[in-house]
Amino acid sequence: MAVSLRASFSLSFTKLKVEPVLGVSGLVIRRGEIVILENILWRVMPDEHWVILGANGSGKTSLLCALTGYLTPTAGEVEVLGQRYGSTDWRQLRQRLGMVSSALRQRIPPDEPALETVVSGKNAMIDFWGKMTAADRRRARQILRQIECLDLADRPWLFLSQGERQRVLIGRAMMAKPAVLILDEPCAGLDPAAREHFLQFLQRLGRSARPPTLVLVTHHVEEIMPVFSHVLILKNARVMAQGPKKRTLTSATLTEAFGEPARLSQRGGRYALALRRSTGWKLRS
Repeated sequence: MAVSLRASFSLSFTKLKVEPVLGVSGLVIRRGEIVILENILWRVMPDEHWVILGANGSGKTSLLCALTGYLTPTAGEVEVLGQRYGSTDWRQLRQRLGMVSSALRQRIPPDEPALETVVSGKNAMIDFWGKMTAADRRRARQILRQIECLDLADRPWLFLSQGERQRVLIGRAMMAKPAVLILDEPCAGLDPAAREHFLQFLQRLGRSARPPTLVLVTHHVEEIMPVFSHVLILKNARVMAQGPKKRTLTSATLTEAFGEPARLSQRGGRYALALRRSTGWKLRS
């Protein structure tokens, strides 16, 4: 009887074991003598939303390129939902990672309606030319409703605001049902009002039913909304700090990350960062 109970407990424990959504183990990228990334260890679990933070040149973009299969590692492994690059077709694996970036924003045809832009994400297509099925149209409209842009379905890209374009690109990424949605400095080019509207939208998206795991890449702490639970800080191609936001995001870690005396403040779940100059503390924008 004891053996049976032990076996039952072991089986239950195995069933309850939770796999990471995203796993990076011993990731190294070197090109000749240049170290691009060095021994990156990072794991993203379900129900976590992460921020990747760091100064320019810290390795943020290179890490994204490795995650999406555009930069081949020298050593180490990258896994998405237990599927490993090198052991699984990288084209299929890449579809599990949705990407929104300013570079993509510039490639959408100006006359393409928002609905077609969303549908084009099903096969990661730029300049949609395929046949749109009724099922594709239904799903795209559902996504447009989810990203609060259903009224923009027929509006050409040229006549969307920058904030609306960022939302539509999120919808495009969601068309492929990604496990992880990577937002690469999505507020670049947005005016203050548009930026705040977009960040509030991200907050609602992250709190919605069954959202993808959000990974926000930025060097502005002001963009870190309450929905983000964890922070990964990069410096000089290495992980400088990582973990729950409350423990990791401090004046001390940001002073080290940006190489200047920094003072972090928080109000209402939002952050602000001031850097010390010879004339005193200056709020970083």
